[in-house]
Amino acid sequence: MSENDVKKPAKPRADLPTVEPGTAPYWEAAARGVLLVAECGDCGAIHHYPRPFCPSCWSENVSAIECSGHGTLYTYSTVYMNDLHPFKDRLPYVAAIIELAEGPRLMTNIEGCEPADLEVGMAVKADFRPISDDYTATVFRPA
Repeated sequence: MSENDVKKPAKPRADLPTVEPGTAPYWEAAARGVLLVAECGDCGAIHHYPRPFCPSCWSENVSAIECSGHGTLYTYSTVYMNDLHPFKDRLPYVAAIIELAEGPRLMTNIEGCEPADLEVGMAVKADFRPISDDYTATVFRPA
């Protein structure tokens, strides 16, 4: 067997999450088509991304709540070049920050719309796209 015959290990996918106990409910909900955010039981602040404490008051009295999935496009950028797998197969794609109706902002992708048709402030709605056999990503589409 030559050096060229040795199978090289596959590179890990850059778009798959690292799931920890605190984020597992978020990913499980996304697989069911549900967007979760977190609400602090002490100060009432709603936040996103999943974490075991409130970023407003540092309380650990935080619970996951179902989000409406409605929001507005806060800002975005159309990505035309990305050599990482599998992003290069999706070019061009829109990276965006959405302000949810519940208040928090989250980073995501906009799909189902030409980049030229996007407008800051436009209404969007959460949707869900499988990214592997195990994970589903939350994306947004025009409402």
